Amino acid sequence: MNIWGIDLGGTKIECAVLDADSLSVIERQRIPTEADKGYDHILSQIKKLIEQVAQKTGERPAKIGLATPGVLEPESQTMKNCNTTCMNGRRMQEDLEQVLGIPVRLANDANCFALAEALMGAGKEYPDAEVVWGIIMGTGVGGGLVVNKKVINGHHGIGGEWGHNILEENGELCYCNKKGCVEMVISGPALERAYEKLSGTPLKLNVIVERHLSAADVHATMVIERLLENYGKAISSVINIIDPGLIIIGGGVGNVDLLYTEGYERIKKYIFNNGQLSTPIRKPVLGDSAGVFGAALLWN
Repeated sequence: MNIWGIDLGGTKIECAVLDADSLSVIERQRIPTEADKGYDHILSQIKKLIEQVAQKTGERPAKIGLATPGVLEPESQTMKNCNTTCMNGRRMQEDLEQVLGIPVRLANDANCFALAEALMGAGKEYPDAEVVWGIIMGTGVGGGLVVNKKVINGHHGIGGEWGHNILEENGELCYCNKKGCVEMVISGPALERAYEKLSGTPLKLNVIVERHLSAADVHATMVIERLLENYGKAISSVINIIDPGLIIIGGGVGNVDLLYTEGYERIKKYIFNNGQLSTPIRKPVLGDSAGVFGAALLWN
C-alpha cells in the first residue's frame, strides 16, 4: 500500500507517493502554488497536482496528508498563523475533503519536518529516542514535536513551537505582539538586523559568521556571541520541559556550525541537570523533502 503527502508552500506545492512499508519514494511532482490568485485557486492547484501524480502512478489516494504553512485550530477547525494569509480563517481540511472526496489530515510544516526526520532522516541513527524535537531556525523560528513516532499537535495545535517565547523582555516587537521573542532575537533576519544596527552596514549571516571566525570584525563577534548565548537559553528552557532524546535543526541558521560546538556548551550553562547534557543535536538529512515526506507519514 502507498501513502500520499502534499507540501503546501508559498511558491510551490509538492506531492510525494511513498511505499508504506519501505518508505521508498515512488513518485514526486511539483507545481507553482500561485497563491496570489487566492484561496480557491490554491485548492484547485492541489487537486490538479494530485490528478497529475495519479495519472503517472496509475492509482489514486484513498486519503492524504498535507503540510501547511500554518496551524489548524482544533476548536474552530480554521487555519491560523499562515504566512499565505488568504488561508487564515478558512476551514481548509473540510474544504479539501469536499474538493478531493477523500479524508485529509493537516499538520504544520514544522511538524511534518520533525516527523520525517525522526522516521526517515537523522532520527534513523537514534531509534531509541522517545522524544524527537525538530526545530526550524531560518527566516522564522518554529518547531515540531514527535513522541513515540507520532506528531504531538497539542490542545491549541501549537505543540513543539518555541519561536514566540520571550527571550529579551524589552526586545524588538514581533508580529505575534510580543517583544523580544526567540524569533526576534536569533532568526536569520534578526541577526542581520542586529549587525546592521551595530555596524551601519548590511551583511548576510554567512558573511557575519566568517568575519567572526576570522576575528576581523568586532561587530560580527558581538552578534555571534549574542546568538550563541540566547540559543543556549532558548534551547535549554525547552529541554528542561520535554527532555528530548534527539534535536534536529533545520533552516539557514541551523547551518551555523558553531551551534553544535560552542552553542552546545552554552546550553549546558542553563539546563536543569547540573550542567550535564547528552542530547544529540543534528542537522537534517532530507533537505527540502522533509515536509512532503512528513505529510505522507501523517496517515502511516
